Parts: sequence; C-alpha cells; structure tokens
Amino acid sequence: MMMTGRERMLIAMRNGQPDRVPVAPDMSNMIPCRLTGKPFWDIYLYQDPPLWRAYIDAVNYFGTDGWIYNLDGFSLDDPDATPNIDEDIIQETVIVFRSEERIVTRGYTQRKGQGKEWSHLVTVYPRYDPPTTLVASKIDLAPPPERWWPIEGVKPQRQGFDLLREGLEYFAERGVIGVYVWPPQLGNPEQGYGYSIYDYCDRYDEVKAWSVQAQQASVAYLKRVLAGPVRPDFILTGGSGMEVFNTPEIIRDLALPALQEITAVCREAGIPSQIHCCGPERELVEMCVRETELTSINPLEIPPMGNCDLAEIKHSFGQRISLMGNLHTTDVMLRGSVNEVRRESLQAIRAAGEHGGFILSTGDQCGRDTPDANIFAMVDVVNEFGVYPLDFERIDREIARLERYQ
Repeated sequence: MMMTGRERMLIAMRNGQPDRVPVAPDMSNMIPCRLTGKPFWDIYLYQDPPLWRAYIDAVNYFGTDGWIYNLDGFSLDDPDATPNIDEDIIQETVIVFRSEERIVTRGYTQRKGQGKEWSHLVTVYPRYDPPTTLVASKIDLAPPPERWWPIEGVKPQRQGFDLLREGLEYFAERGVIGVYVWPPQLGNPEQGYGYSIYDYCDRYDEVKAWSVQAQQASVAYLKRVLAGPVRPDFILTGGSGMEVFNTPEIIRDLALPALQEITAVCREAGIPSQIHCCGPERELVEMCVRETELTSINPLEIPPMGNCDLAEIKHSFGQRISLMGNLHTTDVMLRGSVNEVRRESLQAIRAAGEHGGFILSTGDQCGRDTPDANIFAMVDVVNEFGVYPLDFERIDREIARLERYQ
C-alpha cells in the first residue's frame, strides 16, 4: 500500500525503510513565494498568505513529500517568566521607506515624554526576494527617519498550539511539521544575534554561563512543546551558524551539551530529532552520531560550500543516523538541465538510499528561479527508481544513459 508523505518522511527520519525514497527539496522560502504570484512582502510582512501555507501549496503543486522545520510565528511563552511591562514605554516597528521595488521597516523605542530611539537595524523587503536585516548605516538610513508609516493590513494568525494544529490539518498527511529548539551557538554580532566569536574570546566566562542558561531554557521549552495538546512530527535543532560561525571545538564547548540533552529528551518521548546545518558539517555528523541521540541530519552540502561526501557518510554513519540531502542548489537545481537533475538524483539514491534512512533533498535552499521542471524531475526519479527494494542495476543503467547526453 502506498504511504502518505508524512508516513514516508517519519519512517525515513527514524532511519527506516519506507515504500520509496522520500523526496523533499528544500524550497521553504523563495519558490513558494514565487508561485503565489505576489510581491514577496505580501508573504513575509503581511502574511497574505503566511509562508507556511504558501509552502504547503507548493508541495501540493510539485507532488513532493513535505518538510516544514517550524511554522512561521510558532512559539510558546514561558509561564514562569516575569512579564516585562512598562506602560511608559512604546515599542513599534514601522515602515520608513517604500517604493515599487522594496519596503523597509525599522523599530523604535520611546519612553513617555522623550524622543524616539531608533534601532540601528532595518529590515528590507524586496518585491521578489526574501527580506534581509541590515545595519541601517549600510544603506544610508543611519539618521532618524523624517517620515514613517504604520504597518497596516497584516493578516492575523493563530498562535501556539492552535497554529500547530491548523498547520497539521492543512498539510493533510502530505509531509511533516517540526518545531525548532536551538542549542546555544555564536552568531553574527553585526545583526545583534547574541554572542559572537569575539565575545567568546574576550569574555569566555560570561559566554559559557550564558550557554548553560540557554541550554536550560531550550530544554524547558522543548518539554513544554512535547507536553502540549498537539505534537509536532519532529524537533529541529542545530542552525546554520553552527559551522559558519562556530568551530568544532566551540560547538563541543557550547552547543554539544544542549544537543545531547535535547536529543535524549526527544528519544525518550519517541519523536525524531533533526539537525539542519548548512556549510561544512562532516565533523558535526560524526560528533552527533558518536555523542548524541540525534535521529537525522541535513543538508550535507558538497564542496565548495560544504565538505560532505554522501556515499562516505552513508558508509560511515548510515546505520546510526538518517541522512537528508544533497543536490547542489546552484549548479544542478538552478542552472542544470532536467537530465542533470535526474542523474544527480539517481546518484544520490545510489550513494545513500540502500536500506532506507535517506531523504532525497537539496544542499540547502533552492533559489527563486529554480525551474519547476527540475523539481518535477526529482519527483519523477523517486517514482521511477526510488521504490524499495532498490534496483541498483537499473539505476546504474539509467545513470550511464544520462551521462551519454552530457
């Protein structure tokens, strides 16, 4: 009997063998927005529709197995936190620039009877690209704005578990929905993302103490998620910065204790845990396999952005961990032909598909202008060649045939 996308993904994420290789290219942002035909700020700023709905519609359009790592806007308040309410302080984000091509927002804080203190950061919403948060001075917006406008027309969205329930119902078994629980990790100081590598070197004791507190907060949050009236399908942890801004030694010092506890809680609760970490993550794979209870990892990028060889990782660690990846998003998905996508998809299945525990995906986010035909090609490959048990002789013949056309 044919499995649903959700069943297929969950079995593979637990390192089992479903009916066929799941296919879930990472198209969580730009492609769903493009398919709506709307300016991207409608989705990212005005939630019309929210990004998660646009993504599910894209999954239905392409016929892939879906993978949402966190519903946009999902979060849970800490019931033990002391509310920080000061009626004399106003905080608001407003539009400080708008044109046919972009909208720029900026936040301010104002104490009663005093002037506005504008944030040093702005968020730029291009018409046909995702938003970017920048230092205001980098785009000549350092001075306080002379004019601004309120952000009006944002579509309301459910919150917390009501939002998660709505997402699961709208997905209708097409795929899996996760909740992310980040371990402590260093970030980009320019954008105000917590502590940086400079802080780690200059104020180590302070950063280490913060990491312990952050671990406690993350685990407490995870337990609130798992104790709720509706559960996500998996827990996503890690983060793009783990290898970009953190060395393996720093990961071991700051993040590994949290990863160990988060994955142990997930294992005890019977829910898959997955790390997303673009960039060079070969050492992270080994660390997680040998020292955590992690279930799955992606996107396993190849050089030059990454350092992962899918066949080697499958051979070395495939008995212990599920793999998700890793077609090159530029050379193959964006610029490649349908035949090249078919060939690379087959080679990925050949490298890591045996006995299951593999999800055919991409090495991180597909670009906005990725041809629809290339995504359909991935789906066609798993339907034609990804049914278990895999016929490797047939796969090899098809790879050889496609290589003759290159």
